[in-house]
Amino acid sequence: MTRRNTATDLPIAIVGGGFSGTLLAINLLRYGEKVMLIERSSAQLAKGVAFGTRRPEHLLNVRASNMSAFPDDAGHFLRWMDFSDHDEANRFVPRLTYGVYLRDALVEALAKAGTNAQIVNGEALSVDFADDAARVHLADGDVLECRSVVLALGNFPPVPHPVLQSLPTALYRPDPWEAAAVEGLAGLDHVLVVGSGLTAADVVLSLESSGFTGKLTVLSRRGLKPLSHAESGPAVTPVPDPDKRGSQLVREVRRRAGEVGWRAAVDAMRPHTQNIWRRHSVSAQASFLRHLRPYWDIHRHRLAPSVAQRLEDLEASGRLRYVAGKLGRAEALGGRALVSYRPRGEEGIELLEVDRVYNCAGPDCDLGRVDLPLVRDLLDQGRIRSDVHALGVDIDHLGRVRDRDGAVQDRLLAVGPITKGEAWEIVAVPDIRRQVWGLARFLADEHWVGGEGL
Repeated sequence: MTRRNTATDLPIAIVGGGFSGTLLAINLLRYGEKVMLIERSSAQLAKGVAFGTRRPEHLLNVRASNMSAFPDDAGHFLRWMDFSDHDEANRFVPRLTYGVYLRDALVEALAKAGTNAQIVNGEALSVDFADDAARVHLADGDVLECRSVVLALGNFPPVPHPVLQSLPTALYRPDPWEAAAVEGLAGLDHVLVVGSGLTAADVVLSLESSGFTGKLTVLSRRGLKPLSHAESGPAVTPVPDPDKRGSQLVREVRRRAGEVGWRAAVDAMRPHTQNIWRRHSVSAQASFLRHLRPYWDIHRHRLAPSVAQRLEDLEASGRLRYVAGKLGRAEALGGRALVSYRPRGEEGIELLEVDRVYNCAGPDCDLGRVDLPLVRDLLDQGRIRSDVHALGVDIDHLGRVRDRDGAVQDRLLAVGPITKGEAWEIVAVPDIRRQVWGLARFLADEHWVGGEGL
């Protein structure tokens, strides 16, 4: 069945109803545009994976004072939370609370939009394009007509780890965000977490909160772990957009960190990070990804202080250990997993015998490996391609997707974490809210109406 609209009055279809897609829909509705928001999981609508968690120990990694969904209304989230004083604005609230906030914002926008808004619960399998329209084909057979399509797919599923793939399901959790990931903990004595970023911290806290009392080993190539936010702040003095590049820029940031502290030095770069990325050559960007990315990540993407303290307490007790090394082999042995790794900087091999392994290596950005029907369809059509660093979908600065030959497409756009190759910093709320605000203005042909807060 085809849901038909008149050719001159078609909506914008947004595929994906997580944070990026929801916020884009809200902004478009504010401009009076017709919007069709397509989400395959009703439970994830207006939440996505990050804010769809039901676990209170998963906290935001950004202070409440900088979590407004709207760049032109910096106090929106604080008012919704009824926060007023300095201490409350500095709080790191549970992500599930923020999910409720987003859903409330969407419900309010829908109520005001009336017939301009449509929520579709379904999975988009393919898209075909004509000169003046597009059609989205759903798994249930419905076909949705629209004037353009925006891919708001969020983070792709985790990177499949070839070393761990042979382990039976009883011993291996390939996706730490699955509902049953931290179930069945009784009798487990030792758990291995592969990857040491923010997701690993979430898994460690969830295991603790679910009653796990054994040992935890967190293994990553460099053994790095996210650093903590300060208890209050940030107190940042704005700096001009740096004109230095490459190693000179790194030296300048280090010099600045020596004067004002590393947190203030990194935070002062926030308004300029995307432009800095764009100004560097492809080879310079690749050098950053190869050598500096892990160190940037732990300084830039920080833990809430209370979370950092809980992890430090676990380390001090001897139950949590961070290890630097490269995975070698993994096999099932007598109901447990025998995992080998080579410690960083050493030639020998170490063995771990564990009861369960969690894959927290981060999302898989290789489009060729992404197991989503819509992504496969668009690849087969030549409608999308990976960016040069295989960080996601290749787009131009306006959000228009580049096809197989590099040509931009006016009717196919993308937003959110899958556009990291163009902007680099596009995974946190402050960055995404600015991106979707700009894309909404572009699609609605509106003028700039305000300023982005820092």
